[in-house]
Amino acid sequence: MCVLFTPELIRELPKSDLHVHLDGSMREETLIEMAQKRGVKLPAETPEELRKTVFKARYRSLEEYLRGFAYTCAVLQDSDALERTAYELCVDCQEEGVRYVEIRFAPQLHTGEDRTILTVLSAVARGIERAERAFNSRPGVASGSEPPFHAGIIVCALRFFTPESSHTYAQMFRAFADLPERELFGLASKALVRASIRARDEYGLPVVGVDLAGQEHGYPAKDHVRAYQLAQEAFLGKTVHAGEDYGPESIFQAITECHADRIGHGTWLFNVDQIRDLRIVDRQAYVRRLVQYIADRRITVEVCLTSNLQTIPALRSLQDHPFKKMREARLSATFCTDNRLVSRTTVSREVELAVRAFNLGVKDLGDLLIYGFKRAFFPGPYLEKRAYVRQVIDYHDKVFARHGVEVNPNRNPAP
Repeated sequence: MCVLFTPELIRELPKSDLHVHLDGSMREETLIEMAQKRGVKLPAETPEELRKTVFKARYRSLEEYLRGFAYTCAVLQDSDALERTAYELCVDCQEEGVRYVEIRFAPQLHTGEDRTILTVLSAVARGIERAERAFNSRPGVASGSEPPFHAGIIVCALRFFTPESSHTYAQMFRAFADLPERELFGLASKALVRASIRARDEYGLPVVGVDLAGQEHGYPAKDHVRAYQLAQEAFLGKTVHAGEDYGPESIFQAITECHADRIGHGTWLFNVDQIRDLRIVDRQAYVRRLVQYIADRRITVEVCLTSNLQTIPALRSLQDHPFKKMREARLSATFCTDNRLVSRTTVSREVELAVRAFNLGVKDLGDLLIYGFKRAFFPGPYLEKRAYVRQVIDYHDKVFARHGVEVNPNRNPAP
């Protein structure tokens, strides 16, 4: 690592995390405690053993990576557990210098006889509010010398599910038994977006955006066009997991069919071999134009380095990651954790990895960190967001100065 970027400096710099899953980011100790209370059988009873058996440094496949979610989802089936997990995630972010986070999760996976999507979202919002209130009452924040901590909720629709996935989905399969499967998936997403809008507008919950997650191959984003159109009309932020498990045309579909403001992962953006559409004859030209399209519109890529290395066998090292090409193309990109527990990482660790692997300079790193704040689906008025970003930039420069690092006073990353 460049000697300028010490772990202490990286930790102190204000950071964001725009792509982090609630159920993939529990504390190990909390998971064990909740499992004991709910009678959920875990394959290990200590954090150390869980790291050996479930939450590993490397995984053999995406299937193995996803195995841990069965345990976390199983314990997150009551409001107290959801509120506590959201609170602890915010605190863990705060302790490593993350000042803005968008927590994404699928509330429909946590519903039950006594829990609706609204009550699930309310529980997570309470955890966020408690963490914000405690952090923002600190003297440095209260005086305005440090930027406050803010958080929002991104609601995840799923490309694929079964009746066994949750109480909500079981009800939908019963109510629409004659509906083709893919139409049902789209209908479920629309109902979820509608509930999310109500949570924001009628109950004041910090729902800032929608996401689409799950298997890309065979379950295209266009099945969820109506849901995303509803989100567009309600002025919700829109992000889509795309280019993680399918080719560049999946990214194009997310942007054009679903109006995506950001792309989750985008790992195969530059890979012409991943293009499946036979109508695309000149693959190199297609990718070149797609990259230009993304750059022109400042569509931000939520880069998850560690997670990608763990789930994509073709990426043998960070040097193989397309982030290098994203930088060369001057794309708007920001570092995210994806899952702090499952990937055993933090934003600070992601930054350290990137600094070493891609030889980032002071301006490079500064711009990348600021992108995360600028492209956030901030839960407040635009003028308030502008003032917040300005405060973050000023504090960012103060941190560099305290560590004896000269910054460019004219630095102003693209919007």
